[in-house]
Amino acid sequence: MNLVIFDCDGTLVDSQNTILHGLEVGFEAVGLAMPDRKTALSIVGLSLERAFAELIGPGKAHLAPAMADAYRTEKIARRDAGDDFDPLYRGAREALDRLAEQDDMLLGIATGKARRGVTHMIETHDLHGRFVTIQTADTSPSKPHPDMIHRAVRETGVEPAAVVMVGDTSFDMEMARAAGVQAIGVSWGYHDEPALRRAGAFDVIDHFDDLDAVLARVLVEEAETL
Repeated sequence: MNLVIFDCDGTLVDSQNTILHGLEVGFEAVGLAMPDRKTALSIVGLSLERAFAELIGPGKAHLAPAMADAYRTEKIARRDAGDDFDPLYRGAREALDRLAEQDDMLLGIATGKARRGVTHMIETHDLHGRFVTIQTADTSPSKPHPDMIHRAVRETGVEPAAVVMVGDTSFDMEMARAAGVQAIGVSWGYHDEPALRRAGAFDVIDHFDDLDAVLARVLVEEAETL
């Protein structure tokens, strides 16, 4: 069996607007000025408290928990009100469907989101039954720590040589490298192609239509090295 693990924000769903709104709420809660858009989005992929800590710097790191709490409270309120919608990227559903139909392919998620955020995404886009393993910030350290991939490997029993991480940030690529698995970057997310390649991406795709062919190349090369 093969296991393809997907990141969420910036890979499967376009969450820029909702993330920026949550970050603004977090900064307002402690009376700090919001950084520029590019800087703010550069931390997407990290777990929430670490993301805020990175943005405000070590001198104000003690404020990160309060900022994260404000962000979470706002997200929950917006979801309950039906105002929190992150669309799937073009081709994401079709790619998931193609892979799920293959008898030798399992799908998973590894994300800095909380589990309730992943549940919301699955319910919103009717992705029930696609993912056999879901790893979140609730149970693992922030990326790029490899724990999420290690947990996914243990849950599925798939050998690391048959595991591929698909993500949009250098954090995803570094996590995969630390876990001893391959990674494919996507160019439509939060980190650019050079950063993804420097962090260890096997390749970077520009469209979900390209995923199947690159996956095949990764898995063949990995099999040949065994």
